[in-house]
Amino acid sequence: MDQKEILSHLPYTKPFLFVDGLRHVDDEGVKGHFTFSKELDFYKGHFKGKPTTPGVILIECCAQIGLVCLGIYLLGSENHAISDFQIGMSSSEMEFLVPVYPNEKVVVSSRKVYFRFHKLKCRVQMHNSKGELVCRGTISGMLNTKIHG
Repeated sequence: MDQKEILSHLPYTKPFLFVDGLRHVDDEGVKGHFTFSKELDFYKGHFKGKPTTPGVILIECCAQIGLVCLGIYLLGSENHAISDFQIGMSSSEMEFLVPVYPNEKVVVSSRKVYFRFHKLKCRVQMHNSKGELVCRGTISGMLNTKIHG
């Protein structure tokens, strides 16, 4: 499954899509990127006079790239056609180190810890365009899909 096809199966649309593209994906992990446009609504109130990306949105970006994109790839690599893909995040533990501001581009990389019985657990990290580590942690989710093939 190629990167374009993975993105076409994401169960999100703007304004809740936090994936611009993928740089690499294989059975062990994924790397992708997103730019937080200054036009995103949450910047209007977080924080007064100093717009900053909320931590929950950083987690969501890490989950969409690091967990969901990898999950779609892993299911697709089993030679199944995927339709009606869904995922529910079951746990996350993140450490935040530096803030992300409007118009910043981030890169998320993920390494698979395990993928069993449609449960995927990954170690994720996010870097900003300066190469600084923004956040890191683990994210797990349950994949649900109608699989044909």
